Amino acid sequence: ILALNIGKQLASARNAERSSSVNTVLNAVYQYALDNDGAIPPSITNTETEICSNKVPDCTGLIDLSVLTANKEYIVGIPVDPRAVTTKGAGYTIRATANGRIQVNAPIAEYGAVISITR
Repeated sequence: ILALNIGKQLASARNAERSSSVNTVLNAVYQYALDNDGAIPPSITNTETEICSNKVPDCTGLIDLSVLTANKEYIVGIPVDPRAVTTKGAGYTIRATANGRIQVNAPIAEYGAVISITR
């Protein structure tokens, strides 16, 4: 008898979505940098901080990446984690590392998965 763990399969699907979303955000940041003489969006800091959802007007305390979604030039909208718990945040974090690289993380990843991309 084949035992199916539906919960784990659904979590795996959500983790795949998270991985894709992290890549999408990182690609948009670098496309922005290419078009702006290497400058990353000014809201990105060295402190890992949650990205603001583009569905809210106030991003206080979060990283506002609306420069990426303006006119849908780099990304249509900021992806939101399938299990994001706040109404303001997207559930993903971003930071600039000490050596100038950008790191995007999915801290809500399930089943112990680590979803983080640095480029």
